[in-house]
Amino acid sequence: MAQPCGDALLEEAADWAMAMRYGAPGEVDRAAFDRWLAQGPQHAAAWARAQAVFQTFDRLPRGLGQDVLRTIEPQPNRRRALGLLGGLLLVPPAGALVWQQPWRKWRADVATAVGERKALDLPDASELVLNTDSAADIAFTAAERRIHLHSGEILVTTHADPAPAPRPLLVATAFGEIRALGTRFSVRHLENDLARVSVFRHAVEIRPLDAPPHVLRQGEQADFGRGGVRRPAAVDDSAAIWEQGMLLAQDMRLGEVIAEMARYRHGVLRCDPAVAGIRVSGAISLADTDRGLDLLAQTLPVRIQRRTPWWVVVAPRA
Repeated sequence: MAQPCGDALLEEAADWAMAMRYGAPGEVDRAAFDRWLAQGPQHAAAWARAQAVFQTFDRLPRGLGQDVLRTIEPQPNRRRALGLLGGLLLVPPAGALVWQQPWRKWRADVATAVGERKALDLPDASELVLNTDSAADIAFTAAERRIHLHSGEILVTTHADPAPAPRPLLVATAFGEIRALGTRFSVRHLENDLARVSVFRHAVEIRPLDAPPHVLRQGEQADFGRGGVRRPAAVDDSAAIWEQGMLLAQDMRLGEVIAEMARYRHGVLRCDPAVAGIRVSGAISLADTDRGLDLLAQTLPVRIQRRTPWWVVVAPRA
């Protein structure tokens, strides 16, 4: 079981990480570090968290990771650097700091980078749009038309199959598949072993791996996993406005708005819990999230803390 790490201990780990990585530790320093590390499992867990942060930066594209690390190097202001690294350590290991892309994305037939959207015509004249940071395989055979969504989100607009024997159009996920019933719909992978299906025209049949199928109709949205389909909610075409590079907030919590904006930019974008419940309505451009954040700061009682270009927090206005 993972050992809990208090904030003070994480700050100590940050201090040691900076000293060992950027300083010139001698034998006395290394002996002191060994004594600190040997004090208990919590110290070992804090040190592992510090190492994981630096390994995350090392996995970033060349130049990007070094730019961030240079920002937090101890000179000329060691306290500021330690404060920033300590803040990074406070992010849960499964949080937004992990910039890893599954190997499937590199091998996928079609994929998009963070902040990118891509539209393409399928062999049957159906239309497929990939949202930010998405990957899919496309396999059309004599028996079926299949899109395998590995990650991210897609929007599908189907057309009549020109083949002599009409073939079903299926979207496969890790939790089951969706069969189009003459439709326009989107499918999005969520982080908690679920996929979200939104139907904008006609209907789809959701087929969870370990549960009976469920028909979802126009104007409905539902999450599903291997074990079944959750209760549908109402949805309208604004849920697919990301296709046009926009986010339409309709009485959304600010925390939800920031979480959506974070999908379209590199690095960490967080919302302070103190302002997460503020209600937001309006249209926000996803092509320039920094400008969108500035607009939020102009209209809401919040301020944008840019610790680095890759670490941004929406906080209460001072």
